[in-house]
Amino acid sequence: MTESDPAALAAFIGNQRAEHHVPHRLACRVLGVSESWFYKWRGKPMTTREVRRGKLAEAIKQIFEGSGGTYGSPKVWIRLLREGWRVSVNTVAKILAELGLAGRKIRRRRGLTRPGKRAAAPDFVRRDFTADAPDQVWARRHDGDRHW
Repeated sequence: MTESDPAALAAFIGNQRAEHHVPHRLACRVLGVSESWFYKWRGKPMTTREVRRGKLAEAIKQIFEGSGGTYGSPKVWIRLLREGWRVSVNTVAKILAELGLAGRKIRRRRGLTRPGKRAAAPDFVRRDFTADAPDQVWARRHDGDRHW
């Protein structure tokens, strides 16, 4: 039951009286609708738009569950188009949100820095780069893969 489905709300109010003996007046007050609104919607048949929307919601739910809960609105929309539905991707996204369904995000693998199989080179100068005479200690600046 959603706010955009008044017939379902009216049916819910009617069921409260039948199942739990809650008066219509009290149920309407709690749900924030007027009694006249309830009596207007109580016996009203569903419109063709509401019937189509219900069938569309069922189709969306079936496709979503068939994907294992991974499809989001774009993929569900593509599947609906292939099945012959004429609907926008925004409508599919809205119905998915109303149903409380959300596709899983694709988790990208991040690269890991793994140690090499060779042992580290020995440190002959013990990090002391001062020299008493020329040509005794050689050092090189390491910039990764830049060669310039």
